[in-house]
Amino acid sequence: MSHTTVARLLRKLGYRLRVNHKKIAGKSHPQRNAQFEYIRSRRRRWERKSIPVISVDTKKKEMVGCFRNAGTLWSREARAVLDHDFRSDALGMAIPYGIYDTAANRGAVFVGNSHDTAAFALDSIVAWWRNEGRRRYPGATQVLILADNGGSNGSSHRAWRHALQYKLVDPFGLTVTVCHYPPGTSKWNPIEHRLFAQISRNWAGEPLTSFELLLNYIRTTTTETGLRVTANLRPGNYPTGIKVSAEDMKHLALKPHAFCPQWNYTIRPRTERKCEIIS
Repeated sequence: MSHTTVARLLRKLGYRLRVNHKKIAGKSHPQRNAQFEYIRSRRRRWERKSIPVISVDTKKKEMVGCFRNAGTLWSREARAVLDHDFRSDALGMAIPYGIYDTAANRGAVFVGNSHDTAAFALDSIVAWWRNEGRRRYPGATQVLILADNGGSNGSSHRAWRHALQYKLVDPFGLTVTVCHYPPGTSKWNPIEHRLFAQISRNWAGEPLTSFELLLNYIRTTTTETGLRVTANLRPGNYPTGIKVSAEDMKHLALKPHAFCPQWNYTIRPRTERKCEIIS
C-alpha cells in the first residue's frame, strides 16, 4: 500500500495534518479576576485625574544580523538569510524594554545589548520620564505602573522595588503605584497588544541586520488610532545576579495595598525635595 493510499484513507476517516493549538489555560489564581477588576478601576481613576498610567515590559529579545525574521512581506524575490541562527554570527542581542502611555497612546522603547535586569528596566523608565513623561504631564507627582509578573519587573523581584525607590521615586519626588497582572496573564498587559504586537507587524519578514535598522522599524511603527513610538539605543553593562537583602528592603518607603498586597503596592519618596526640572 502506497503512502498516497494511506493519506486518502486517513482523510476519509477525518484525519488531517494539524498543528498544536494553545487552548488549555494554566492553573488560575483564585484572585485572578478580582485583580483584573482592581487594575481596571485604578487605571480609570488615574486617567480621569490626568495622572500618568504606563504599561511596561520587555519585548522578545532579537538577534541582530542577517537572520530569518518571522512573517511575510511584499517583494519580488525572497530575501536570503543565514541558514542557521548561531549567536556567534550576530552583531549583538537586542533587548527592547518598552513603556506605553495608555492615555496618550504613545510608546517609548529603549534597546539594550547587555542583560534584562531591574536596573535596565528602571533606567529605561527614568529616561522616559525625563524625555517625555514630565513634559506630557507637567506638575504630576504620581505615576501608576502596570506590569506583568515576571522578568526584570516581576512582583517578587526585590531588585525591581529597590530600583524604583532609588532611581525613580526619590530623585524625582514621585509617588509610584505598581499593579501587577496575575501570573500567566501577561498578554492582557496593554503594552503587549497596543505596542509590541504593532512593532512585530511592522518588521515582519524583514531581517534585522543592524541596530539602527531595528530602531528605525520601531520608530516608524504607527496605527490608525494614532500610535507613535520613539526608540533609543541604551548600551551599557547590566550585570545579573545582584542581590538585595531583606535588610535593604526595610529601608524602602513601600506600602502594600490591602487587596492582593503581593501584586499591588505604593512607594513614596523619602524626602519632600524634588529634583530640578531640566528643560
